[in-house]
Amino acid sequence: MRHLLNTLFVTSEGAALFKEGETVEVKVGEETKAKIPIHTIGGIVIFGNAYCSPPFLGLCAGNHVAVSFLSEYGRFIARLVGPVSGNVRLRREQYRRADDLAGSAEIARNIVIGKIANARTVLLRSMRDHPDTPYTPEIHGASERMGQILNDLSAGAQTIEFVRGKEGEAGNLYFGVFDHLILAQKDVFSFKARSRRPPMDRVNSLLSFLYTLLVHDVESALETVGLDPDVGFLHRDHPGRPSLALDLMEELRPFLPDRLTLSLINRNQIIGKDFQVSETGAVIFDSDARKVVLTNYQTRKQEEITHPYLGEKIRIGLLPFVQALLLARHLRGDIDGYPPFIWK
Repeated sequence: MRHLLNTLFVTSEGAALFKEGETVEVKVGEETKAKIPIHTIGGIVIFGNAYCSPPFLGLCAGNHVAVSFLSEYGRFIARLVGPVSGNVRLRREQYRRADDLAGSAEIARNIVIGKIANARTVLLRSMRDHPDTPYTPEIHGASERMGQILNDLSAGAQTIEFVRGKEGEAGNLYFGVFDHLILAQKDVFSFKARSRRPPMDRVNSLLSFLYTLLVHDVESALETVGLDPDVGFLHRDHPGRPSLALDLMEELRPFLPDRLTLSLINRNQIIGKDFQVSETGAVIFDSDARKVVLTNYQTRKQEEITHPYLGEKIRIGLLPFVQALLLARHLRGDIDGYPPFIWK
């Protein structure tokens, strides 16, 4: 089993990254902030302006450590990866399956089943843990209808349009009651609907930031097992879009970013004054709050769960790799269907 390596987050403005032997050296000005052996790093995410020396980038590429560049506020800019790993036959099968609408619909259906099941579990756990909330009827109604949608999807082969339609309906139900899951700081944290590019409220700002981190992890996992992150089944080809990474992260969104967002708010780990509104109307949070989010994200990834398909205990941070591996096994013909991650 693959070991869970650390993600190095570089958040200091003006940081510089160098190669020193087989280690990554991070400096701010003349002060060395960290020296980390490259073999312990699974990925590097850089926020804002930072200098990356060519030898440092070569060290990362040679060790299959992806480097993602984000704006100061978490907007994705670019990603550097080394030579493509994996089996050319696997990628050829991925491309053939993506061009086959029936084959794409089968995989997309399983992904969407995982996504909706996990989103429904978020709602069911909220009702279980907080049975006296006045919004229980609305949450219950949404979860009941999402259960019916799952039955519709499980009935048999479907077209990709049908799958997308059911995904959209379930998403509207889920986010339609998402505000009811926020139990603290209601005066400053409210959610009406998903808003992206830019996020227009504090909750969307947290969600978008965590989704960006998850995309980085999923892309790295796909490249590790030899799949092309840009060629998906639910999300179709689009220049500059990692469609397969967006596919695979769908079932993980409710379980990791969504739950973490609610936890950070409900436990008062993030507060209203951590955010500001930019000139464009985007709501962004400051560097101190960003560090809190990153620390909690890393901590959550270290927690263990029993994988529902493998029946083995793994760390949450390995979920993208395990799901990528299962997808690769399905495309190779080792298993009949792609088994999505379904949170119990």
